[in-house]
Amino acid sequence: MRIIVDCMGGDNAPRELVRGAYAASLENSASFILVGDSAEIQRIAREDGLDLSHFDIIDASETVFMDDDPLTVIKAKSNSSMAVSLRMLAAGEGDAVVSTGNTGALFTGATLIVRKIKGIRRPAIAGLLPMECPVLLLDSGANVSVTEEYLCQFAVMGSIYMQKNFGIRSPRVGLLNNGAESCKGTPLQQNTYKMLAAMPEINFVGNVEADKVPFNACDVLVCDGFTGNILLKSMEGMGRLVKKTLKKVFYANAVTKLSALGVKKNLGAELSRLDSSELGGAPILGISKPVIKAHGSSDAKAVKNAVKQAIFYASSGTIVNIAKEIKVYVPTEGGTAN
Repeated sequence: MRIIVDCMGGDNAPRELVRGAYAASLENSASFILVGDSAEIQRIAREDGLDLSHFDIIDASETVFMDDDPLTVIKAKSNSSMAVSLRMLAAGEGDAVVSTGNTGALFTGATLIVRKIKGIRRPAIAGLLPMECPVLLLDSGANVSVTEEYLCQFAVMGSIYMQKNFGIRSPRVGLLNNGAESCKGTPLQQNTYKMLAAMPEINFVGNVEADKVPFNACDVLVCDGFTGNILLKSMEGMGRLVKKTLKKVFYANAVTKLSALGVKKNLGAELSRLDSSELGGAPILGISKPVIKAHGSSDAKAVKNAVKQAIFYASSGTIVNIAKEIKVYVPTEGGTAN
């Protein structure tokens, strides 16, 4: 297994990308390709005492920044670390790409360079919501506008992902909406509800309101990327607030500090479920080869976990199964498959 790491994208590049990849190499048998400013990568390795002798380092002279146009990766900055990483993946020189860079550019590059699975209308970023029972959210930020067909395909892809990666035999699929009744939402949600309900291969549990998501309402949650990204970041922010509040309470005085010692181990384990860095990154489902999008603010721990997720995803057979399922499922407005 060869993991390609785009070292120049994101808020903490390249240091945290290099550190994270190095940490991942100590825990996994995969080999690594670091793509970016080679002189800068080597400088960081020297300063941090990291032995990169077993890494391949590919020099890339350009960087796709967070405010760059998504098509930059194809046109103006075709020699960027992101573009080079994706071309290497497409050419079979690696088994997965991990990037913390510009979401739009990575999504565009993955779609146009690595290419979609045949039959997929639009890929989707599949983010795991940090709940007690993980919920896969599609789309988490790539597709601002969607159609009923896109949402139905998100349901198919998400179901396969949860089957292959979490061992859930019949993942429950929910449609994010502002009410549980089938008549709720815009025509998009109403029509999608009818189509999902008519799909025998999908375990559709109906509309799911946002306040029910943390309480095991479904395993896969489908929506447009604009709404999904807001939900994802809201829940991640709430998780940080809960951790901050509990820390403030337990360290208020000597008595509460003693109480904290008694629950520290169990509480720490529970709070780790709310930590997005434990999840690492999100695969772009619908792309023909594994591309993992990690948070732009990822630290070394998050990058390490994103690499771990990339290895697991690449070896899970999810992509092969999506390709098989999509071949036999082509949704129509009437809610039938052919």
